[in-house]
Amino acid sequence: MTVQTAQLHPRTAARDARRDARSSVLWALYFNSPLSRDQLALRTGLDAGTMATAVGELLTEGVLIEPDTDPPRLRLVRAHRYVIGVDIGETRVRIALFDLALNQRAAADSPLRAGRHDADIVVGHILTGLDTVIDSAGVPPSAILGVGIGVSGVVEHGPDPLVHGQSFGWEAVPLERLLRAGTALPLFIDNGATAMGQAELWFGAARGAQHVVVALIGSGVGAGVITHGTTYRGATSSAGEWGHTTVQAGGRRCRCGARGCLEAYVGAEAVLERFRRARRGRPVPGEDEESAFTALLAAAGTSPAAQRVLEEAAVYLGAGVANLVNLFNPQRVILGGWAGLLFGARMLPRIRESVAAQALRRPYAHTTIALGRLGPDGVALGAATLPVRRFLADGAHPPRTPVPQRPVRAVRAVRDDNTLPGCPTGPMYHRP
Repeated sequence: MTVQTAQLHPRTAARDARRDARSSVLWALYFNSPLSRDQLALRTGLDAGTMATAVGELLTEGVLIEPDTDPPRLRLVRAHRYVIGVDIGETRVRIALFDLALNQRAAADSPLRAGRHDADIVVGHILTGLDTVIDSAGVPPSAILGVGIGVSGVVEHGPDPLVHGQSFGWEAVPLERLLRAGTALPLFIDNGATAMGQAELWFGAARGAQHVVVALIGSGVGAGVITHGTTYRGATSSAGEWGHTTVQAGGRRCRCGARGCLEAYVGAEAVLERFRRARRGRPVPGEDEESAFTALLAAAGTSPAAQRVLEEAAVYLGAGVANLVNLFNPQRVILGGWAGLLFGARMLPRIRESVAAQALRRPYAHTTIALGRLGPDGVALGAATLPVRRFLADGAHPPRTPVPQRPVRAVRAVRDDNTLPGCPTGPMYHRP
């Protein structure tokens, strides 16, 4: 039997080799800039001629700069291109515009009322927010690499990405197709916890690790699982739905419809509901969920009921983290999300005690439990890394999708009532 091997056309092979060389240079400089050419050669492993060609092209195109220092050092031009990150949260849609180094240049928030997560409302907020941040930053749309979007639920990747957000009431929502009615900017959609995990891996508390779980705790609960520096997605991209693992058989009703989910015990919405019941139905002070949760934490110093609610949540969160430690044996578990950061700042020692009491001793001894470093906007920042990752992997070639001079919105307005080949390896390079 004769086995035939597919071969690339010489031009295709040459083009791929050129792209890979450019990509290697960009990945090295993105995380280690500035570098001399000798340092760059050591990090990329490229031969002198190939590296000189790639660097020369990127300098000519304005992607890199080499100031006249001694020795000259290469670095990325931060304002060469821009990216946008979108966080579709439980309480708001946040849109932020960043430069290539992910320094924020503009941002816009659109509050969401409880139960008002209709896809057309969310799409309207996103499209309005895109116009707002682009105008505010004074950046031409042609300079934008793309829009990353982090959303709760399972993202089914394919030619027409679909979002399954059970807590939102979204079932196979064609989010990209809906947004295409109002913008031609390249779109990159992923689970919010997964996106935030990538940002923590690149810049935050997970940097330098290979095995990490990044927990996103807000109104709901999710996690990004990273193994060998790569996001673990599972058979249908639904890995990381940690909030819907069972911590109490037949326990409290979760928003997903099941009973006993972790989210029903440690999600901000559930914790606030427990405090309201402890107050015999009296509302918790605050204009929105985030301010109410802050008020609950502040009350813990004087209110035994508030302290009991937080203590219970810490024990259950510890049980959930212990499950992660036993299942995945991570080097680090990072607690993030707006509620996770607020809660962890006050209760982290108690959470650690709870994990230690419920996890196996050996894996726990090799796990660090810490707070995220990206702040409450970690999902938007993580979403912005999605187009950056494509830019680096493609060797800084321009987006494939043509971009108009400005996005044109064609979705109904929201009502006022709101009704990578060639990448260097090592702990600083985590490519998909």
